[in-house]
Amino acid sequence: MGKKTQHCLLLLLCLSGLVPCSAAVVFWTAVVDISYANSNNQTVDKYCECGMYGRNSPLEKASGIVTLPKGDPKGCGPDPVYNRNETSPPWIALIKRGNCTFSEKINAAKRQGAAGVLVYNLDGSGNSTTHMAHSDAAGIVAVMIGNIQGMEIFKLVKNGTDVQMLIDVGSPHGPWMDSYWLYFLSIAFFVVTAAAVTYFVFISANRLYILNRHRRTERKLKNEAKKAIKRLQVRTLKRDDEETTCDSHMCAVCIESYRAGEVVTVLTCDHIFHKACIEPWLLERRTCPMCKCDIMKALGVEDEMKEDISTDSPPDVTVVTVAGGEPLYEVPLTDRASPDPERHQHLYDNRAFEGDSQPARG
Repeated sequence: MGKKTQHCLLLLLCLSGLVPCSAAVVFWTAVVDISYANSNNQTVDKYCECGMYGRNSPLEKASGIVTLPKGDPKGCGPDPVYNRNETSPPWIALIKRGNCTFSEKINAAKRQGAAGVLVYNLDGSGNSTTHMAHSDAAGIVAVMIGNIQGMEIFKLVKNGTDVQMLIDVGSPHGPWMDSYWLYFLSIAFFVVTAAAVTYFVFISANRLYILNRHRRTERKLKNEAKKAIKRLQVRTLKRDDEETTCDSHMCAVCIESYRAGEVVTVLTCDHIFHKACIEPWLLERRTCPMCKCDIMKALGVEDEMKEDISTDSPPDVTVVTVAGGEPLYEVPLTDRASPDPERHQHLYDNRAFEGDSQPARG
């Protein structure tokens, strides 16, 4: 996995909330590249990803000639600590850990114009490093390396060798950013993303299916309504008709009075409307604008699609039984179904209730 890929993935994971982006969790390694001329006047290049950026250091590159403090290698003395100033060519301070805080060491080099600070660990610590904190010395590249690497560079500079150094950004690390966790979180992120996309597609497809089914149902209901409309009475008004002679009679759809020669439709409830006004209304609503009478039920036109698309549970029913016998009939508690006269007549014709209907005799 390349550096750019790691940086992009880390940013993506931070934005998604899977990785907390805090200095306490994630830290960055530093690439330390040095070059110098040896005793045979040959250029020697050494490279390692052995440094660690400080908590308050910007994640940037820094380059220059390695410079040691005057006298004390720990760089804790009073100013000026280095034989450099702000007008000197770019230089990097090499400082040993100890005696004073990291912030004091870094600020001493920063005041004299260092491009960066390289702190090497204490004697006997090998090549181990720590995530140094320097909250009072921000705004300058500050990196820590191990004692062995630091002492090697220190000896070269101490012997008068000009060492050119380049510090570059390495890779993110930490409890959440080692290689295995990085791959695991990458897979988890893409799995969550895929699940979210799949859910979105499923919901969209389901809504589209419901919408198409609703449209098909509406078309079929309109076809049924057309059948019902064809069975309605249509007549042409005459001059002596009550509707044309009385101003109180008017079409409830267009709110205009009737005139002789106009074609009207008479609904099953005996309400009259202009034919051109009521037919579009009935295609959409299928009920009388005035009394809400359902013309399809009144004319006996079957509306089979209503039962097919109904998502409601079957209506609750009350079962009436005679003691010791089988259920005699069922009556829906809701008023969803159309009245069935024969079914209700059966209730009153049933012989099981004849005894209750006989008049009392003295």
